[in-house]
Amino acid sequence: MFPFAASVRDLRFVLEELLEHRSLDLPGFEEASPDLVEAVLEEAAKLAGEVWAPLNASGDRQGCTRREDGGVTLPDGFAEAYRAYAEGGWNGIGVSQALGGQGLPEVVASSVQEMLHGANMALGLCPMLTAGAIEALAHHGSEALKATYLPRLVEGSWTGTMNLTEPQAGSDLSKVRTRAVPEDDHYRLFGQKIFITWGEHDASENIIHLVLARKPDAPEGNKGISLFLVPKFLVNEDGSLGERNDVTCASIEHKLGIHGSPTCTLSFGEHDGAIGYLVGEEGRGLNHMFTMMNEARHKVGVQGIGVAERACQHAFAYALDRVQGRARGAEATISEHLDVRRMLLSMRARTDALRALALTCAAQLDVARHAADAAEREAAQARADVLIPVVKAFSTDQAVEIASLGVQVHGGMGYIEETGAAQLLRDARIAPIYEGTNGIQALDLAGRKLSRDGGAALSGLVEEVEVTAGELRDSGELAALGESLAAGAADLRAAMALVLEAGRDTQTGPDAVQAYATPFLALAGHVLCAWQMGRAALKARAALAGGSDEPFYRAKLAAADFALRHWLPLGRANRSVIEAGMQSLVDFPLTAS
Repeated sequence: MFPFAASVRDLRFVLEELLEHRSLDLPGFEEASPDLVEAVLEEAAKLAGEVWAPLNASGDRQGCTRREDGGVTLPDGFAEAYRAYAEGGWNGIGVSQALGGQGLPEVVASSVQEMLHGANMALGLCPMLTAGAIEALAHHGSEALKATYLPRLVEGSWTGTMNLTEPQAGSDLSKVRTRAVPEDDHYRLFGQKIFITWGEHDASENIIHLVLARKPDAPEGNKGISLFLVPKFLVNEDGSLGERNDVTCASIEHKLGIHGSPTCTLSFGEHDGAIGYLVGEEGRGLNHMFTMMNEARHKVGVQGIGVAERACQHAFAYALDRVQGRARGAEATISEHLDVRRMLLSMRARTDALRALALTCAAQLDVARHAADAAEREAAQARADVLIPVVKAFSTDQAVEIASLGVQVHGGMGYIEETGAAQLLRDARIAPIYEGTNGIQALDLAGRKLSRDGGAALSGLVEEVEVTAGELRDSGELAALGESLAAGAADLRAAMALVLEAGRDTQTGPDAVQAYATPFLALAGHVLCAWQMGRAALKARAALAGGSDEPFYRAKLAAADFALRHWLPLGRANRSVIEAGMQSLVDFPLTAS
């Protein structure tokens, strides 16, 4: 059984010691307390460990089935596990009380989500998409739409989806062709959407699709796209469910992983047209959808961390049990071999660092939404905007590597499905792709986020990194960690200046940003994660100096040392990649062979 108690301890360390529960001091969280957060984490661990995790492997083996009537049968136990989640009030944990939620900080909601995704990533995708739908509707929906749909979405009896992609419109959404024809107080939609996560299922009473489409007279390109709400079942004036809408599941995808998650092709308007309602302003559908996308991108990063944590604990358990070879003259478990320890420590250090960065971003979102001072809210949002593409892309890329290391720790047994290590790698591999590929996240960071403020928000984060580096250097025994972190911060500053300068070239700027974006994000991810581990080292050293003899803190010090002196130097090499220029990419001859 996956030991979620260990997850709770690691999450508490970040919330209590690194973030010092500062989100609880914000307006709106007066009823929250450290004791309440502790209780929430403990109960979430029970749900994850006792209800969701046991279905992970069986759901992977069984998968989803599309029935002849267009419905989808989920793996055994999935519908019941989702309902246990919804009936327990978990769906609204981070939603404001004004909308019927629990009103807890985003740092707490993200902590719960990490455990649930670690327990069962395929099942966790359903509430993740619903959370995005709630966010988009709360920000952009009319009062009538919010009154009709938000209460059921928040309680989880209805679920939400995001409908962007079409066969000819993947990352380039300006090519969207789905039509929305005006009719009285609604529209009739005609078209097809692909890769719709949890687009059809029977775990909830209704499914609320948020769909990008164009009116017949809309201009081409992004400005002609609007956002529409299309329910699976129409809703009567009294809130009861009416007839089935004209939206059907045409097929489900057969995927590398997340087999328990129904990824659907949805057909809108095979008959009279699917009835939908405009959300927000005409022609601003992409702007409105990005409210949902931004929410989802942070959650995908958290999702990757959940899978990385499970891979980490899975590998540790195997390494401590598997007897192979000799160490110091006697038979030993493979955990005694230093090369295996290198892999285990790499998995643990990176997972800890990713978690701390993702929750730091969540804390900035809490400040951006709840701080009393407008300037403080604006500054926090700017920091969150910079961190979100890093959390999404860097966390998910690292999660794939961590899961792959987990397979390697298992050796040949890791390549056998029965051990479970292979499933984690297969499941994790989708996360760098959906909600905007990681290349798009890198372009967002190196292009839009840097250029809009000249790098001011990222520079402010680097200043905090430099403060931590100074504290480490002044600490005596951690001075080497401080030197390494300071060098990383200097690399990031230099790379930022290079990318900004290259982007300002009117002729080659767009190409330069594309060429440098991915190594730049990787460098930023390594440095910002190392920063978090530097802070963890300071906290762990203080605890041990104060008389604690917990192995937990000694493990944190070892993980921090590895992150700053073994892992960060690898990430710092990305500065050299950027400095090498882009000419080889330009000169590379593309051929069919």
